Amino acid sequence: MGVHAKIWPALGVAATLTLVRSASCLAQADPAAEPAVLAVAKVLPAVVNINTERVVRRTVRDPIEDFYAQFFGYYRGRPREIRQTLQSLGSGFIVDPAGYIVTNQHVVARAADLKIQVTTNNGKTYNAHYITGDDKTDLAFIKIDSKDSFPFINLDYISPNLLGETVLVVGNAVGYGSSISRGVLSATKRDISIENMEYKNLVQTDAAINPGNSGGPVIDISGRLVGISSAKMAFTPQGVPTQGLGFAIPADVVRDSVKNFKAFAEKHPGGKNQPAVDETANAERMFGMQLQDLNEELTDALGYEPGQGVLISAVEPSSPADQAGVERGLVIYRVGKHDVNSVKDIENLLGRASSGTSVDFTVGVVHAGGGEKRLETVTLAAR
Repeated sequence: MGVHAKIWPALGVAATLTLVRSASCLAQADPAAEPAVLAVAKVLPAVVNINTERVVRRTVRDPIEDFYAQFFGYYRGRPREIRQTLQSLGSGFIVDPAGYIVTNQHVVARAADLKIQVTTNNGKTYNAHYITGDDKTDLAFIKIDSKDSFPFINLDYISPNLLGETVLVVGNAVGYGSSISRGVLSATKRDISIENMEYKNLVQTDAAINPGNSGGPVIDISGRLVGISSAKMAFTPQGVPTQGLGFAIPADVVRDSVKNFKAFAEKHPGGKNQPAVDETANAERMFGMQLQDLNEELTDALGYEPGQGVLISAVEPSSPADQAGVERGLVIYRVGKHDVNSVKDIENLLGRASSGTSVDFTVGVVHAGGGEKRLETVTLAAR
């Protein structure tokens, strides 16, 4: 009995110590004190949801007209033009208390006049206007139309972007505002091509980046900027599904671009609601040609050589292209001296052309497997 009497008090002391340690661990595990939670709370007030509208004009024919033309060689009536308003969602974040926002160029580049709206984390919605942007970096600068003072992310302090560090993606994922995903910084200095867009020197993460996240911040657990969400790779170029391949524009590029954007805004005050690009594609507006990328399905169906050129999907009657004999179904292989393999290639080359400018287009058909090749160069004057 004496032995047992000595043991039990010792066990009681051990149990008491265990309970004390458990209570201490519970206190330390308070979710509100987690670094990731604190980092999100720090930046979330500066993150905005961006809603844009763009107007697309398309020339269409009645399907019966196409059937008629197959037999009689001409169309009976003129095509009609339709205007369609498309809405898109994205993210951005405020970088100045005056309401300046940085986002992706592709989020706002085709927004029509007066059709950019931003919703802040407190639920307030404001009109905003486009100031400037850069296709090369895929960054754009917009401003909230308000005299309020806004919380902002300070770009003087950015993440060192170390491999393996924890990162958090913040944004408007598929329309769900203030969404957070977590991962690590997987790689830096990545060059990728997604949906005919070329990206250089990106950072890579396995944190989920979804539609709507574009333009939103990627941060480290100190709340410093890692980059701006830009793209995810769902499939390899060979069509193999992938997982955990998200990409962001690095913070140093964002910081330097914002400095340039602010300088531009100071030199050009008062310019409001100017869309980044015309609502109609350059090839259609100037020459009357609607273009389409030649994907694998199209090249197989048409018997064309894959990976070359851009398909002319429609030609407007009496347009410069129509008057020069350019027909639907032909392929543009070269603009001037430049080979082209995407609609974006052609749009970029035509970006500086103006009314009256003459442009050489090499058009024709190159059949798959080294078959028939018929090419000619036509010179079109922009209207």
